[in-house]
Amino acid sequence: MTENPPAKGTVGYVPGAWDMFHIGHLNILRRAREHCDHLIAGVVLDEVLEVAKGRLPVVPHAERMEIVGAMDCVDEVVTDISSDKFVMWQQIGFDVLFKGDDWKGTPKGDRLESSLGAVGVQVVYFPYTVHTSSTMLRQLIGGG
Repeated sequence: MTENPPAKGTVGYVPGAWDMFHIGHLNILRRAREHCDHLIAGVVLDEVLEVAKGRLPVVPHAERMEIVGAMDCVDEVVTDISSDKFVMWQQIGFDVLFKGDDWKGTPKGDRLESSLGAVGVQVVYFPYTVHTSSTMLRQLIGGG
């Protein structure tokens, strides 16, 4: 006889590079935690980030996984293998996806809402932390 896995309630997914972890990252994780019963954080592979952003992250994937996984507000951490979040939904299943509002109303945000909405997943946007970003930190340390 197989046991049923425990119910997780509303499962939230928050994907990210999580490179050079900063207050903006902490903000989105904390906010996402408030809106679901089980929070999964996806840490995007180095190779996927290189294709999407044109550069490798400063902090390697394994270290970013460990950092994000150590956060009390995160229930589970997974490797995010694709820029297409529908692929991740197929792999892990979630009810709501959280993103920064810099995606809202953009072509990529519209595609995200359309593909995930077709399977009943809600996309929730949180305010982007404009005063701190990994790009800004990279520029400050001379990494372009």
